[in-house]
Amino acid sequence: MLGRTASNLYWLCRYMERAENMARLMDVGYRMSLTPGLDSSHRDQWESTLQAAGVAEPFFARNETANLNAIRDFMLFDESNPSSVLSCIASARSNARSVRTAITTEMWESINETWLEFTQKRRKAVLANDLPALFDWIKRNTARFRGAMLNTILRNDGFSFCQLGVFAERADNTARILDVKYFVLLPSFDLVGSEVDLRQWSMILRAASAHRSYRHFYRDRFKASNIADFLILRREMPRSLSHCYHLITQTLGDLESFYGNRYQCHDAASRVHAKLQGTDMDTIFRQGLHEFLSDFIASNNTVDVAIAEAYNFN
Repeated sequence: MLGRTASNLYWLCRYMERAENMARLMDVGYRMSLTPGLDSSHRDQWESTLQAAGVAEPFFARNETANLNAIRDFMLFDESNPSSVLSCIASARSNARSVRTAITTEMWESINETWLEFTQKRRKAVLANDLPALFDWIKRNTARFRGAMLNTILRNDGFSFCQLGVFAERADNTARILDVKYFVLLPSFDLVGSEVDLRQWSMILRAASAHRSYRHFYRDRFKASNIADFLILRREMPRSLSHCYHLITQTLGDLESFYGNRYQCHDAASRVHAKLQGTDMDTIFRQGLHEFLSDFIASNNTVDVAIAEAYNFN
């Protein structure tokens, strides 16, 4: 497969995953902004969302404060923000058009319909009370695309590049959703384990669509250590870091079989996977959750760059 085709498939699926993930991050910030019991010294929840999404610098270059309307416009509709939902869907559609013969009709129709419907939405018409429904709409439509891909595309090297894009982006996002919790640390350590703390952790689970599955897995009340364990180390959870890297290393193994070559990206991904398999939550909390997540995000970026170099994306 040509490097340009592989790149388009990778980024097509990565952008669709990112559109969903931006909605998930905004959902966390929105729910936390409504959480009672936080005093005026508490860090601004919307600013924490921008920091976790990695877009704080460009946002504050254009806006003085992080209020709801400015955040809504920037993260949902701003075409100058490459990570906005509108930009992600448009970029995914552009990549899909470039590889129209390499994807199925169902995949193309799903992307095109999502783009057409979303471009009809008007930012000024989306009020605060409308945001939860809009977040759900974005998640449903990106899930529809993913279902079309999984049910119709051939299991060849093209499918492998699609899978790599999905899980590289998903791993990055799960780490960032967890990192939102770091940026909204309670104003007093006395409140750790309190109702406010537990509500925040519950929102993290809901943002990862893991609320009910967590209850099924642990069968007890919310605990920070269990929630972090579920989203980092539990391979049974499809958005966990461990699950994502299990599939990334497996998919890279498929590409090694297809092409008969092993590259630096295989070893880089294997190191990340081995680190996740070889640690536990006590070790992570001693290191510091934020420090662990920051290191993971950097390592995931390294794998992304190595994949692009190995398969001639540029």
